[in-house]
Amino acid sequence: MAVYVDAAIWKWVGHRWCHLLADDTDELHRFAAQLGVKRSSYQGPPKTSAPHYDITGFERDRAVRLGAVECSREEIVAVFRRVRVPKGKTRL
Repeated sequence: MAVYVDAAIWKWVGHRWCHLLADDTDELHRFAAQLGVKRSSYQGPPKTSAPHYDITGFERDRAVRLGAVECSREEIVAVFRRVRVPKGKTRL
């Protein structure tokens, strides 16, 4: 299983932001915990169809050092489509 990050290009509240996604939601949470990202920052069903965290560029740099796979916009969209939960329902 892998964890993925795209480029930190979205500006908001004085930071640049990106997405942290993973092939498995449990892996996503474990990796986010390693980064020190609060679980309350998690975004997933039913709020959004793809389980992910929005992280800052600083957190992104640390994520890459911890082994996250850097992705282009096209690659992260493919990951998003692969991990999304149809209609926000929890996968079993």
